Amino acid sequence: MSDGPTYGFDTLQIHAGARPDPATGARQTPIYQTTAYVFRDADHAAALFNLQEVGYIYSRLTNPTVAVLQERIATLEGGVGAVCCSSGHAAQIMALFPLMAPGRNIVASTRLYGGTVTQFSQTIKRFGWSAKFVDTDDLEAVKAAIDDDTRAIFCESIANPGGYVTDIRAMADIADAAGIPLIVDNTSATPYLCRPIEQGATLVVHSTTKYLTGNGTVTGGAIVDSGKFDWSASDKFPSLSEPEPAYHGLKFHETFGPLAFTFHGIAVGLRDLGMTMNPQGAHYTLMGIETLSLRMQRHVENAEKIAAWLEADDRVEYVTYAGLPSSPYHERVKAQYPKGAGALFTFAVKGGYDACVKLVNSLEIFSHVANLGDTRSLIIHSASTTHRQLTPEQQEAAGAGPNVVRVSIGIEDADDLIADLDQALAKACA
Repeated sequence: MSDGPTYGFDTLQIHAGARPDPATGARQTPIYQTTAYVFRDADHAAALFNLQEVGYIYSRLTNPTVAVLQERIATLEGGVGAVCCSSGHAAQIMALFPLMAPGRNIVASTRLYGGTVTQFSQTIKRFGWSAKFVDTDDLEAVKAAIDDDTRAIFCESIANPGGYVTDIRAMADIADAAGIPLIVDNTSATPYLCRPIEQGATLVVHSTTKYLTGNGTVTGGAIVDSGKFDWSASDKFPSLSEPEPAYHGLKFHETFGPLAFTFHGIAVGLRDLGMTMNPQGAHYTLMGIETLSLRMQRHVENAEKIAAWLEADDRVEYVTYAGLPSSPYHERVKAQYPKGAGALFTFAVKGGYDACVKLVNSLEIFSHVANLGDTRSLIIHSASTTHRQLTPEQQEAAGAGPNVVRVSIGIEDADDLIADLDQALAKACA
């Protein structure tokens, strides 16, 4: 699209990054199912490999279908560039890769998806990295956790599983004062409900598997670069500010400016880690994004109605949906998430663990799956599944206690979903 008019979200989610195919005139982005690309000549090949010219070399690095998706997500998030990869977990590692080194740490929210907690508390230790988990509502604790080896703060905009909303501006102010980037996982909110870069985030990560694709067909991840961080302001980020031996001493920040992180993510991250998104997966996600705003409006509308019904039900102890007036996050939602608090939340069932299991087994419309963000309504008992590897203390901190189920409200008829929950609760609490 041209750089002239300023287009609205609904227009950009369909058109950003896409152009009619110059060879055939195809209106939908083609699936470029190819591993390699023919160079014009030897000089062209050398320029591409030296990062002197932008183009396509090999689909582990760049692919035309994936490139359209990267531009679309970056545009919707208000970033300068994006790197797509094979999953949301891959995106997290890719985001940290240029920032970290043995002995370095991140400060991470206690309210994260269970798989992320495991990745940060266990797996990254194998790289010599570590994470300090802090309640991000306690701003003084966040500040106190930062030390000379801290290289980033990591949080979720709308936390999985509890649906808690983060004060991104407050996190960004702390990160700025420490001279480190703020990384925000915006999977649950999507850029339709929240644009973390506008609130000060440096990097945004997504599991594109979820709401962006929206149809439960493919896995994928994305890292969006705000282009606003000064990687050369200190000696903390040598991968971006110092000479890169693999490219004859090229300095990414000096050479590429605001796009330094994006180029590093492709030229080093994808080249060496190989966490590549396949072009067919990118195609499915592009089709999903075309209806993102329509789906998110319905997700939020249904979630608000169902959360209110659950809160009024005597068989339910509490509901964590931040869109409810009773939520401690309600004022934050109105100020920072004016289009709604998403469609992901938990509720506690009277009767504890056993009642939760009966509830999950009794539902007919809700699908019992380890996913979220689908058009279909989904449910899971986090303590026995996604958060099973965590300690009881970690489960409680993440909002995934034994008496809690997580729901991802879909776009079906809300009354049908309420009737399904009603009959299942009757069986669970009999």
